[in-house]
Amino acid sequence: MKYNENMFNSAVEEYKKHLKNIRGKDFLIIFDIKNKDAFFSIAPLSRALHDLKNDAACTGINSKSEGLDALKDVWKVFEDFETGINNEKTSALRDFIDEVDKKARGEFRKLFKKPDFVIEAKEKRFSGSLELPFNAEWFKDYRMKELMQTAKILWRDVYALKKGESVGIGFSLIPAPNLMGHPLEDYLDSYSIIWAMTQTARKIAEPVMNAYTFRASMLGKSERISDLRATLLGCELDKEIDEEPFIKYKKLSKLLRIDRIKPIDLSFSISPKGYPGKHLFGEVIGYPSLNKKTRWQTPGQMIYKLDFYPQTKYETRDPVARVAFTETIPIDIFIETNLVDWTDIRLRNQKIKDIMDKCDVIYVEGKLKERYATKLEVGLVKPDGTRRWVRRSDTDVREKINKTYLEMTGIKAGCMGNIPGGEAFTTPEYIKGIFVGDVVVHVDQSYPLDEKNPLVVECYGDSYKIINGPKNIMDKIKERKNDAMKLLLEAEKNKSLPTEIIDLKKKNFERIGEFAINTNPKAKLCEYLIVNEKIARMMHIALGSGFEPDRSTEYHMDIVFNAPRQKLDVYGVDKQGYKHWILKNGEFAA
Repeated sequence: MKYNENMFNSAVEEYKKHLKNIRGKDFLIIFDIKNKDAFFSIAPLSRALHDLKNDAACTGINSKSEGLDALKDVWKVFEDFETGINNEKTSALRDFIDEVDKKARGEFRKLFKKPDFVIEAKEKRFSGSLELPFNAEWFKDYRMKELMQTAKILWRDVYALKKGESVGIGFSLIPAPNLMGHPLEDYLDSYSIIWAMTQTARKIAEPVMNAYTFRASMLGKSERISDLRATLLGCELDKEIDEEPFIKYKKLSKLLRIDRIKPIDLSFSISPKGYPGKHLFGEVIGYPSLNKKTRWQTPGQMIYKLDFYPQTKYETRDPVARVAFTETIPIDIFIETNLVDWTDIRLRNQKIKDIMDKCDVIYVEGKLKERYATKLEVGLVKPDGTRRWVRRSDTDVREKINKTYLEMTGIKAGCMGNIPGGEAFTTPEYIKGIFVGDVVVHVDQSYPLDEKNPLVVECYGDSYKIINGPKNIMDKIKERKNDAMKLLLEAEKNKSLPTEIIDLKKKNFERIGEFAINTNPKAKLCEYLIVNEKIARMMHIALGSGFEPDRSTEYHMDIVFNAPRQKLDVYGVDKQGYKHWILKNGEFAA
């Protein structure tokens, strides 16, 4: 391990001693983004908090934060309301909460309670509700110079970071062992990556850092500090809507100046195992578009307004921010897969796109004589004769508006990217046949697969069935799908999504959503899907939601398969019957 694991574990135990028997509480941790000791102390502190079954939300600010000040004012007014103080502010807050709780059945009110403990990093220690020492001695610099170089390239080539932009940087708290999923070292590596990304961004822009406790289930309640902050931001964007919750919110917002909570311009985040949990306001109310033709379930959806959301074509507002993300991948892999020639990868993607755009059908044929062999027919043309969009880049978030989509449709949509990138992908009109997942699948985290017990999926055009695979992974997939359907039915009951979107998501629930060729020459086999789905010459297919608005549903699970090992031939056939090769025996032919 590249860090001092004994010192990390000692720090966790020391924090537990300070915390004593504090359990089941919510902690807010505030620190300055320049305070290195404070930031790296959050790793063992968050593990200690989670071991004791507490929740935490962390906010890294640049000297001061108007949004945090606004949140504190909301907590203060709620405290006044709870103690019986009756004034204009407490009355406005009561009216807003009561209106939402007509549907939320008393759950909404709970979000407004001040955190049980608020601690803020000073120069040498955490102070506030508790006095806690810094414990950053576990950390050791590892390839930090190269990390900084990689971060600069990402900000320049992937984001085109502009002077003064507000940047949201999301990091992972260290969960309790039962929710780790991946090695502790990978989580600790993510702290180095986040530090490098933040400090390089700080020289150009205005970054803030944030993290909060994740859940084991999609159905779990969100950590309440982050859920309240998201609610206030979403309502701020919708305060001109003439529906009772927003009418009452608008009055509260004016009195408390909640407009100090603002959306960011762009975000970079590292995702851990698990889920953020349910967003209560979005689940029971939803956020209408200004023309009220549709509704969003989260503020993030409104802010990013991605082209594959079915709501996007109805929303008249422009996207506000652009977004890219990764997983808790090791430092070596982060550096090696991102220190690449992005222009060269995009050219490779373009070659694949050009072939797929001239063909109506793609065929995939494996040659191995195993129990299951990959053999697929992939349709690219819709019944009306229009073509499915083949995308040539998943690493371009240089602008808030997707220019290609605007040219294609006249609709302003946002940009999303993976880090690392490297794939040419499409939402297939249909897929028929069998594919053998022998590399990795992502459900609530990435799970390795192998050729001895692969995940085998049979596709029937408009549906699929998993016919073989490791039982634990098949159970995880079933659980994820069951939870996703429960969320969809809850939105249907609450009318927080329009009926036509509910119906669309139900229709697409058993469909294949993505077909992709991987193109990153530096990506290497590891535990993480976000890297493996980029390994040049490998391929991946996703169950569930696609990347076009008519193919949206409530989940997206990628499965990677090893085209070189399976000796796959991949070619398209055009209207004249000519073959156009992409892979031969698992090697690029294009």
